[in-house]
Amino acid sequence: MRKAAEGRAPLVERLVKVECYAGYKGEERPVRVLFGERAEEVKIVEDRWYSPGATYFRVVVESGDRYILRHDDAQDVWTLEGYRETRRAKC
Repeated sequence: MRKAAEGRAPLVERLVKVECYAGYKGEERPVRVLFGERAEEVKIVEDRWYSPGATYFRVVVESGDRYILRHDDAQDVWTLEGYRETRRAKC
């Protein structure tokens, strides 16, 4: 289990299903994130970075929420590493 910032609950890795655009290099970028029956379409890939054995993507979905997704290259597994909800105006 990863350590969270002081005063926050511990971060727990969450496995997610991700559908990708498959170009000449295979799974190049996420286009849809699946949470059970709910699907979130990726509008923008804001950033991508690499670490040994993994690729990270910071994406914005249709609702405006942001996710950080991690693809483990060796195991071909996706995890949700971070999430930021869009502040919605109260009615």
